[in-house]
Amino acid sequence: MAMTGFDHLVVRVSDLDEGIATYRDALGLTLDRTDESEALGIKQAFFNLPNGGFIEVVAPTDPNGAVGRALEGRGEGIHTIAFEVDDVAETAAAMREAGARLIGEGGPQVFVHPKSTHGILLQLSAKSE
Repeated sequence: MAMTGFDHLVVRVSDLDEGIATYRDALGLTLDRTDESEALGIKQAFFNLPNGGFIEVVAPTDPNGAVGRALEGRGEGIHTIAFEVDDVAETAAAMREAGARLIGEGGPQVFVHPKSTHGILLQLSAKSE
């Protein structure tokens, strides 16, 4: 089990336009693109980081989706930290054996429930080549 690098950070906000203004104007990052995921119930803005990885700012379009519920319960802030790992299945198995609660095991990525990580959703994905 080895984390090989940082992939991206997801920040949840109540208003995407305000979130974009903060990361673009106040922090000086360049907006790469915006998108919307009906399946996840979110609007997204992506900012590439100079040394690799990216920041994804998300706002809910569905208050009953994961981001909408998290925003209601915990407010704005860090939603997900995503890491690359050598082997998703092996890493997930080791984390499960150590007591972590996992979400979506068996796919190309797995999530570690915030209750296992002091309030932050972790995403583990295969190292990109």
